[in-house]
Amino acid sequence: MPEQEHATFALAGQPNVGKSTVFNLLTGLNQHVGNWPGKTVEQRTGTFVHDGMTVDVVDLPGTYSLTAASPEELIARDYVIRERPDVVIVIINAASLERNLYLVAEMLALPAPLVLGLNMVDVARQEGFEVDADVLSAAIGIPVVPMVAARGIGVHDLVDAAIDVVRHGPQKEPNRPQVREDHQEVVAKLDALVADYVPEAYPVDWIALKLFEGDAEISRIMAEATPADVWTEVQATLRQHEDAIIAVASGRYEWIRRMTRAALQRPRTGRITLTQRLDNVATHPFWGLILLAVVLAATFGFTYAIGVPVQDWMADELVGGIADVAQQVLAPLPDWFSGLIVDGIIGGVGSVLTFVPILAVFFIAMGLLEDVGYMARAAYVMDRFMHAIGLHGKSFMPLFLGFGCNVPAIMGARIIESRRSRLLTIMLAPLVPCTARLAVLAVLVPIFFPANATLVSWALTGLPLVMLAISGVVINQLFLRGEQSVFIMELPLYHQPHWKTLGILVWQRLLAFIRKAGTVILVVSIVVWALATLPHGEIDTSYLAAVGRFLEPVGLLMGLQWRPLVALLTSFIAKENAIATLGVLYNVGESAAALSSVLAAHMTPASGLAFLVFQMLFIPCVATLAVIRQETASWKWVALNVLFLTLLSFVGAIIVFQVAVLWL
Repeated sequence: MPEQEHATFALAGQPNVGKSTVFNLLTGLNQHVGNWPGKTVEQRTGTFVHDGMTVDVVDLPGTYSLTAASPEELIARDYVIRERPDVVIVIINAASLERNLYLVAEMLALPAPLVLGLNMVDVARQEGFEVDADVLSAAIGIPVVPMVAARGIGVHDLVDAAIDVVRHGPQKEPNRPQVREDHQEVVAKLDALVADYVPEAYPVDWIALKLFEGDAEISRIMAEATPADVWTEVQATLRQHEDAIIAVASGRYEWIRRMTRAALQRPRTGRITLTQRLDNVATHPFWGLILLAVVLAATFGFTYAIGVPVQDWMADELVGGIADVAQQVLAPLPDWFSGLIVDGIIGGVGSVLTFVPILAVFFIAMGLLEDVGYMARAAYVMDRFMHAIGLHGKSFMPLFLGFGCNVPAIMGARIIESRRSRLLTIMLAPLVPCTARLAVLAVLVPIFFPANATLVSWALTGLPLVMLAISGVVINQLFLRGEQSVFIMELPLYHQPHWKTLGILVWQRLLAFIRKAGTVILVVSIVVWALATLPHGEIDTSYLAAVGRFLEPVGLLMGLQWRPLVALLTSFIAKENAIATLGVLYNVGESAAALSSVLAAHMTPASGLAFLVFQMLFIPCVATLAVIRQETASWKWVALNVLFLTLLSFVGAIIVFQVAVLWL
């Protein structure tokens, strides 16, 4: 045996089968998360050593089939074809055996040996299913390993089976599904027609099958590679068999029926399973909404009851303490240098760190809900409401979390598979009023409307939500041409969460936030600090103040002079900055009473209302924009979000001011 053996495993499987659990058990923290080249789909790779062999593991995107109807499906099959991993480990759910075997049927046509991980055998048994792994293995002709990945059972056996295939090759030729018998001659004809023109790496018989199946991507590739006369004959052959896709699917389902005939024992007729009993409430049109409200309230309360106090402690004690020490150490140096380090760099990095507690608790809560299977039910009961604004049910949970902070709301959009729906959710999430904006309302509304503070606060809180709904409809109709996102999802069986997987998930997402978003926040914090400080060290004579004075003609359309405009600009770092900046610009410090008096003297109720409307609709804080850049992997979407919200806030504030002048 060589001193150092090396192999590459690809992990494949449908969503909700425990594939991520297996990946995390194998690789632990020794993994890398990025995007597939040229794609926005997440790529996870990792390494582990087992039985003297170093193994690279590639976690392929979860997909129900390989028809190239989505980027995930295209990535999964192209990786297997072009990269030729030593083994493809397909994880399937034992309680949904027949549905999961459809992906296996397609994988068997690709040029890589398979090993089957039969996961969740405990959940299957609980639901009344019994699967004989040995019988299934004999039927298909590939290794089948029973597992309970959530408890680490069978994972080593799975790796042993895969390594055995690498070292000794498959024990026999697998039993592959065939096209329905009455169409096999047609596939053979297509095979003969295109055999000489198939691009390197692609199996000829697989290309012929995909052409017969009507695969758009393969048709495009072969149309470019095949001479015109041959391609015309191919097209003519395909037109004579418009039921081809039915013939292919029928062959696969017949294969599944034969593979499971002896291996699968189903629950007795009339048995009501635990999942069914729970779903009687969780997916009920009325009680499902009540349960969702309770779950959301608990999630929201849990996240911010734990996260906010820790965030406040970090801001006051940790970041504040470091800033105080740095201020003392740097006292002998020029003020501008001290300000750059303390306010620009430490303040910028500190703003990143203070988000970590909230994000950590949020990721734990969301991970638990998804891992036990409830997230799919929440999406199901909210789907009909979210469709009104061009989204589907999965968008509700991230948007709801925006009431606490827009950062976790945008990062939470990762649970949405559709890129179109994910982008629309990210674009609309900043319109959900976060706690920082609500804090500004709490301070300023009583100053301008002492007699009707509660009513005005509720109206201002509801305004961005109304604009969110209207904007969703408009964006969907104008830019997405009214396209409705197809919402097809499996309701997974309820099962216990896997804590190690959850911990790795939280760690990875926090690290990604700090690394990617943190760099953007740091740069922007330094830039805004410089604009607010230079050239003379005073904010009212700074370049930022000059920008405020430049914008004052537009500001007067909503009753705002340059000082409130500068306060709005500084809220770009953190929304609470608006109040502190007003105190500095009006020379009253942080005294609430003094600020109340000076604002009442310098701003009318109409201009105060316009200021608050602008604040509620204005661009989100720099942390939110940094996360938008991180999640979309493009500055284009950040720029569009800034442009959209800036225009919306200006127009909204101007209209409100002009109307309010007539009434207040």
